[in-house]
Amino acid sequence: MILVADSGSTKTAWCLVENPNHVIHTQGINPFQQNEEEICAILQHELLPKLSEGVTPQLSTIHFYGAGCTPEKAEIVASALRQVIGTSATIHVKSDMLGAARSVCQRQPGIVCILGTGSNSCYYDGCTLHAGNPALGYILGDEGSGAYIGKRLVGDILKKQLPEDIQHLFFEETHETQANIIQRVYRTPLPNRYLASLSPFCARHREHPAIHTFLLDCFEQFFERNIQAAPWNQEIAQLPIHFVGSIAYYYQAELAEVAHLHGYTLGNIVQSPLEGLVQYHQQ
Repeated sequence: MILVADSGSTKTAWCLVENPNHVIHTQGINPFQQNEEEICAILQHELLPKLSEGVTPQLSTIHFYGAGCTPEKAEIVASALRQVIGTSATIHVKSDMLGAARSVCQRQPGIVCILGTGSNSCYYDGCTLHAGNPALGYILGDEGSGAYIGKRLVGDILKKQLPEDIQHLFFEETHETQANIIQRVYRTPLPNRYLASLSPFCARHREHPAIHTFLLDCFEQFFERNIQAAPWNQEIAQLPIHFVGSIAYYYQAELAEVAHLHGYTLGNIVQSPLEGLVQYHQQ
């Protein structure tokens, strides 16, 4: 049996290639944000109870694609999987970027982007990833991501850069206060998840001219700083641009508007790469 996992900073989806209709969800696993002990606890308490009895001893291969799974950090996740699942299965831990590329491109070339809690982009030649500009995380980068949208939204709300009606609606709907926002961002773990959790406010009010302009600017920043500034030649730049992630999926209209403005061709846009990864590993 082959177990495939796609993990972002907020959630992880697990699926057996042999049973693609049964998807297990756990919280996100990111070795830059969690240590091995914390990852083991997630696997022990959230994954194992949901795996069908008898599956673990039969696992031959585990393909884990995750945010933060750089070559330097991948062993943390691999070690946690070995400890908790306790199997002789071959374990492959790769970046979420490779997972996204294999999902939407399979074995064809394309420019691949992630727009979820965080953001990233690369060129995929059908086999290997070629890095674009670095993502840099939610403090220095992650343009266009849920965390980026949330960060800019609360900044603009608190500094009164958005219209009064939007300010009022934000506090009314989210029940947030300035004090709570500061507490959650600066004094609690995983503030990127918290900031991303505020981004659906924009989806609910996307027809408001100020929010529409706000969203276009967020995605404009993604294209400007990650696609246009990437070290790719002209031939690569003409390839379709594929997107993976909840932000790309729910804001397709705004994303398409910005892409069209810059003359880019959009390819596949999927909320989760898991279905495509299952297909990839079935071949």
